[in-house]
Amino acid sequence: MSDHPTLPDPRMVITGHSGDGTSIFVADQQVPQFAPFGPNASTFATFHSRPSIPASNQDLPSILSDKIPRNPSSGIVFCTTDLKPGAQSPIHRTLSLDYCAVLSGEVVLILDGGEEKTLRAGDFAVQRGANHAWANRTGEICRIAFVMVAAEKVRTEDGMEIGEADIVK
Repeated sequence: MSDHPTLPDPRMVITGHSGDGTSIFVADQQVPQFAPFGPNASTFATFHSRPSIPASNQDLPSILSDKIPRNPSSGIVFCTTDLKPGAQSPIHRTLSLDYCAVLSGEVVLILDGGEEKTLRAGDFAVQRGANHAWANRTGEICRIAFVMVAAEKVRTEDGMEIGEADIVK
């Protein structure tokens, strides 16, 4: 059992089209959260992932409820992360352009050079392949929504390519 309360599983509503092209709701469901690092660490809910962009609106994607959100090499992923009080992610870098929106709570975005910025509910970040970690230094759960879009490797001024840095359990 977790030492910390949890937020409810996120609700996802998906629209689509009937056979004649009329807009309809095709799904309305809670998305289960996945806790790969244990009950007192971060949880993830992945709503939608496409292997490439532009994406097709013809088929309904499956929910990836038991996977750490990882961006397809040419695609996009939409997910949330809940950081429990006192939780911190490992430092990591992804080959993606990440749009981040803090939905509740507060989180510190930590860069590998030691710089930090505190983000609160209603704040946004654009994460451009930086080596980073997220830390919840408060007593409340922090929920962050992410849209991660495939991106090219970062190149330094001297032309060196910087690749992905995996999350290690």
